[in-house]
Order: sequence, then structure tokens, then C-alpha cells
Amino acid sequence: MATTVVGGVHVLGPQDDASARVLTPEALGFLEQLHRTFAPRRAALLGARAARQARLDAGDRPALRADTAHIREDTSWRVAPAGPGLDDRRVEITGPVERKMMINALNSGAKVFMADFEDANSPTWRNVVDGQVNCMDAIRRTIEFTNPDGKRYALGESIATLVVRPRGWHLDEAHLTCDGEPMSGSLVDAGLYLFHNAHEAVRSGIGPYFYLPKLEAAEEARLWNDVFVMAQETLGLPRGTVRATVLIETILAAFEMEEILFELREHAAGLNAGRWDYIFSVIKKLGTDPAFILPDRVQVSMTVPFMRAYAERLVDTCHRRGAHAIGGMAAFIPSRRDAEVNARAMAKVTEDKEREAGQGFDGTWVAHPDLVPVARAAFDAVLGDAPNQKHVVAQPGALRPETALIDCAVPGTAVTREGVRLNIDVGLQYIEAWLGGSGAVAIHNLMEDAATAEISRAQLWQWLRHGTVLDDGAPFTTATYATMRDGVVRALAAQRGLDADAIVAAAADAAAPLPEGNAERMIRAIRLLDRLVLGERFTEFLTLPGYRELE
Repeated sequence: MATTVVGGVHVLGPQDDASARVLTPEALGFLEQLHRTFAPRRAALLGARAARQARLDAGDRPALRADTAHIREDTSWRVAPAGPGLDDRRVEITGPVERKMMINALNSGAKVFMADFEDANSPTWRNVVDGQVNCMDAIRRTIEFTNPDGKRYALGESIATLVVRPRGWHLDEAHLTCDGEPMSGSLVDAGLYLFHNAHEAVRSGIGPYFYLPKLEAAEEARLWNDVFVMAQETLGLPRGTVRATVLIETILAAFEMEEILFELREHAAGLNAGRWDYIFSVIKKLGTDPAFILPDRVQVSMTVPFMRAYAERLVDTCHRRGAHAIGGMAAFIPSRRDAEVNARAMAKVTEDKEREAGQGFDGTWVAHPDLVPVARAAFDAVLGDAPNQKHVVAQPGALRPETALIDCAVPGTAVTREGVRLNIDVGLQYIEAWLGGSGAVAIHNLMEDAATAEISRAQLWQWLRHGTVLDDGAPFTTATYATMRDGVVRALAAQRGLDADAIVAAAADAAAPLPEGNAERMIRAIRLLDRLVLGERFTEFLTLPGYRELE
């Protein structure tokens, strides 16, 4: 495998026509500039995350920051106006940077499409490079795809506004190094998109727009803002051309929403209620304390007290500062065979979207084109011809206190044996697909991505750590986990015509060589899930050890 060297940058991944188009000497030079300017600050912020986690493990609890009270108390500042194509965001569709799926999403009738290099993308080198090519073609409206059966996909007359979600600050890109260090996946994804597409996006009538994931502190938003400022100066774009929506998907960011908007205010487009990662973050950050044991994932809805407090505070924060508030994901994937399943699910999606519109959100997320009309109807009923409802703010004293964000009691719920089994099933199937290069996977009529898989394995770890009593009165133990895991494995193996006994035996011995054949990836997934669930210390993200095993 040839290695390309440009300045201090080494390209270690396989190279072909697609990588030659994306990784030009000029683009690599731009990445080199970003890396050398911002890599030290990124490393320091990741260190600050680890230090904060140590304090949380020792009993510290999230709270509003005293040192930033002046930002919250200053009622005069506002974020920048919405960029072109972002004023009306009533329905947004999300998906991986896969070519056919991008075309379908852009044509779906949604107002915005978020092309995802993060939770819905397994970051194989092929996916990273092809995703950039697909974004380049989408901005230029030349993207098309032909199935093996000859069916052709191309863009229609009216398409959604394209927004890109780069990887989070915690993720490296191992195939690109600068001065011997892996580059930041965030800087690679955002940097390449900006370099190749910023001017084209402006010429097309929109702009270079981003969704920013996994932020935990205002300083991390400030780093993004400085990246945007430098990129605009380097590329000859007016300051403020970039717009960014931040996913409030960590419990720590929920206490710094105003500060995050303030740091990004000349580039801010809004905040999003990233509900699945948010639930995962509560477990990850506070899960060593039994007071924060959550029930089955399906029982933690947006109507439970701590989630409702989060949603209401997000809407109020955004609207007081002139920003869009975007609601959470409807992950249902319609069944082609079961009309009854579809009817029940569509009713729940409708209820969810009507609740969000009634709470004051300006838009919402869906994972499948068939859900776009359902979500649009809910928001049309509230918005009418208005592009948003930024005028909706909470009356004085109406918001729950910030302490409600960490009051995680959910009355009338339980940890059930079926909830355990479902978490094992989803976690195992998702990890297996992710290791094979698929980051968005339909499982049981839901679009599962890294966020929902993280909840599954995090709950298993938390319930084991505390010996949580299941609904049948038995404690959840490692033996219970092993028995139920093997049951899931045997069921999956039977569906695929594989030798379940051989798979279970091979997975149990982590030192044994992997067998060749169809079971190899399943065995790797079982071993990884076991490490995540049974480890003494909580693994921060499953994608960190998973990245080392990508095919």
C-alpha cells in the first residue's frame, strides 16, 4: 500500500480515484494547518473530560457554572440569524453518507438532511472517503446512483438543505497522520467538507452547515468556533458564513446550553435534543451511583420527568437567544409486511411529534422518508405558514429547576428480563454490523445507530455493576448475562443457519484464533460486547475499541 506524504501529512489508507479526488495536496495542506493549530487544544479538552469524569465518579454532580453566570444573566446577546435554507426546519431527516441513501434523503420532502459521518457511519476508510465524494456531488447536484438491477437514483427539482455531522472530538482518523500523530476525525470530516464545498454551497444558495456532536463543555464549542473562524479566513469566506447546530446529547452540555450558544453565537444555528445519546450520557457520566439506575430503554421516553425538563429547558434557552430548537429522532422503520406494526408505530410517532410541536420546538428529526409526512403534519398544524416558533418562551417560574435534569427517578418502571434480552440483542447485532462497515442498521423496525447501541451496552454494564433486581425478583448477575447472551447468540445463529455451539465456544475464549467463514464477525462482536459489559471500568465509547477492529 503506497503512502502519500504532503508536508507533515501521511495518507496511510488505500488510495484510488476517490481518494485522489478528495485528498488533493491542497486539501491535505489545509488539514495540516488545522491539525497544527488546534490539535493541542483538542488534547487538552479531552484531558479535561477525563478529569471531570473522575470528579463525577467521586460524587460530584453537574450544576450550572458559577464562572459563566455573567453569560446567562446578560439578556442582550443573540445568535446570528438563520442562514439561507435554515429558517424553516420543521422536518429534518438523518442518515449515513451512503450514496443512494443520501439521494433518497435529499428527495424526501424534508427541509433539512443531515449527512452523518458520526453515529450513523462506521468510519472505515472507504466510508470516510466515499462519504466526502458523495457530499461533493450532492452540493454540486451531480450525485446519482444506479442499482445492479438498473434502477437509477438522481436528485429531484426540490431538495433538502444539506447539513454535515462530523465525528466527535474524541475520535481519531488513523489513516491520516500529521507529524506522526493521528488526525482528529472532527477536523478531517469538517475540514475536507469545508475545503471542497464551502464556496459551492454559497453559490448554490445555502452555506457550509454542520451539526456538532458530543460536546460536553462551552470550551469545546469555543474550539469549534475558532476552527470555523480560521477556516473562513483561509478559504476567503466572510466571517459568519458557516452555521452550526449543536446536539445537546450529554448531561454536562445540558447545564451549559447558553454558554455553548454564546461561544458559537456568530455561527450558531440552534440546538438539537439528541435524546438517545443524552440517555447514554446520563448512564456514562453518573452510572456508578445507584441513584441513576435507569429502567428498560423503552420505558425512558421524552415524557419522563428528567427528559421533559431537558426538552423544555432546551426550547426556552434557544428561543431566548434567537436560535432554532430541534426535537429528537423518530427511529421507526416501516415494515413492508406488517400493517398492524406500522399503524401502532405511526400513532406513536404522531404523538411524539405533536408533543414536540406543542412544546415549542421549531422542527424535529426522522430516520426514514416515510415518516416525513407524519412529522410535517404535526408541525404544520402548529406552525402554519410561519417558518418557526421562536417567539415561544417559558413564563417566569414555569421551568423546572436545573436540578430536575438529574432527578432520574422514573416512577412505575422496572428493569425487566425482556429489557435485558433486547439490549443484548440490539447491542450484539449493531456491533456486528458496525464492524462490517454499516453504521445505521434496521433492527426490529428501528433504525439503530451508535447512540442506541451505546444505551444498550451501557445499561447492561450499569445493571451488572449494581446487581439490579429484575422484575421477576432475581438479581442481574454475570451468570445471568452469560446465559441470556448465549440464548441471543443461538437464536441469531439459527436464523442464519450457523453452528451456534461452535460460535458460543469460540466467543468464550478471547485468545483463540477466529474461525474463517460467516460466523467470524459475530464472534468478534460477542467478544467486544463482553468486554464492554463485563469490564471493571466503563468504556467511554464503544467506537473507541471498535475502531481498532474495523475491517
